[in-house]
Amino acid sequence: MTDRVLILGGRGRIGRSVAQDIATHTQAKITITGRTLGTVQGDDFPLLVLDLAEVDKLREAIANSDIVVHCAGPFHYRDANVLKLCIEQGVNYVDVSDHRSFTKKALNYHQQAVDAGVTAIVNTGIFPGISNSMARQGIEQFHEPEQVHLSYLVAGSGGAGVTVMRTTFLGLQHPFEAWINGQWQLVKPYSEREVITFPSPYKRSGVYWFDMPETFTIPQAFPNVKTVITKFGSVPDFYNHLTWIAAHVFPKSLMQRHSAIEFLSHVSHLMTDVTNVFSGIGVAVRAEVTGKINGQTAVYSSTLLHENTAVASGYGAGSIAQLLLSGQLKKPGVWPVEAALTTDLFTQTMASRNIKIEQQLRS
Repeated sequence: MTDRVLILGGRGRIGRSVAQDIATHTQAKITITGRTLGTVQGDDFPLLVLDLAEVDKLREAIANSDIVVHCAGPFHYRDANVLKLCIEQGVNYVDVSDHRSFTKKALNYHQQAVDAGVTAIVNTGIFPGISNSMARQGIEQFHEPEQVHLSYLVAGSGGAGVTVMRTTFLGLQHPFEAWINGQWQLVKPYSEREVITFPSPYKRSGVYWFDMPETFTIPQAFPNVKTVITKFGSVPDFYNHLTWIAAHVFPKSLMQRHSAIEFLSHVSHLMTDVTNVFSGIGVAVRAEVTGKINGQTAVYSSTLLHENTAVASGYGAGSIAQLLLSGQLKKPGVWPVEAALTTDLFTQTMASRNIKIEQQLRS
């Protein structure tokens, strides 16, 4: 029988990228969902009109699927009802979630998923997602891993829609806890700029503290790690300065209004329509792990570059869906990707997608 994949939010740019990846690497029958009928150019997938608030219709759609991929962000405000319904129906689950509040809600269903024999993998896009597996690969090089430093850089819009802009501005609203020197410390979003060396054409670019779920999922998965740093930046660099102003100058009351987030998101997306022409829409990830090998301190760094951020995110989620469908990944429970995906499977799926990850170990 043909496997059936349901992609929630499949009309969005990331959702479509996930659908294309799964179609490329499996024989599954793919259905995408959207809240309205509309027209989607360039898609060959059946469209199911579905709002996540239509619980009965959602339950039926999940029951008729072998795997559900949740791409309907932003995830800041999402509950974990889709995951809950998947567990009730015995259907495996993948998502591209990228916010700690949602990740914590999802992880609360771990035991229910174990009992139901359901494998649910969260945070599977590009960052978090592929980046987390890069971190795991680095951690495994050490007898005593100590620090993980993850840096993300996106050019222009990243090939994604307004939802990604919303995610950025929503991430500026509150200080967040980061795991630093073995304890939780409050960090201000978009603070402590660092200049990081990325692969060409980005080279040396600025990144800032940004609230990501891997700040707590990595130390949970690898308790020996004492510090996890997650920083994000944009190209061109003037977007970083505008975002810094939104985080540190705009009144907090303004940044917590839905109308303000919508206005800033749409204006930013219009701006990237102009700058995409010369900046591109690519992504760069740098994962640097510091630790000890035979008592000697060393640094393992890995870098990834892709010309389209949305497509790279599709690779991340699509590869997990592929492994679940093939039976190569079976781990009942709710897991962040770095706790479920072995490095061997990770390197195999990335190689099959022509993703090159450059690695260096230096002492």
